[in-house]
Amino acid sequence: VQLQAFGGGLVQPGGSLRLSCEVSELTRNHYSVAWFRQAPGEEREGVVAFRGGDRKLRYADAVKGRFTFSRDDAKNAVYLQMSTLQPEDTAVYFCAATSGNPIYSSFFQPAAYRYWGQGTQVTVSS
Repeated sequence: VQLQAFGGGLVQPGGSLRLSCEVSELTRNHYSVAWFRQAPGEEREGVVAFRGGDRKLRYADAVKGRFTFSRDDAKNAVYLQMSTLQPEDTAVYFCAATSGNPIYSSFFQPAAYRYWGQGTQVTVSS
């Protein structure tokens, strides 16, 4: 499985960005997919997770109402639309996938995901 994330960049506070991640064989294998982020000196944290088996979606409290997950099955891609960005959203963002169906309590545990893409830097600064 190959993942490739892109779309990061520099944005001013209050701005928006859309990250994209291409996941090979996403629809055929009903992968569960998640976005994580990691700020300098911090642990990797889950942002949003989508469970392929039942299409359950979970957002981290820090991004609820600002970030939106979507997917395009025809393109085997998932997206993270980020709005009202704040400096604390600055981090390297990663997409991850697994062929299993993580239990809800493990949605944001990096160990629950077998496949990872390279990160894309998001910097929110004026």
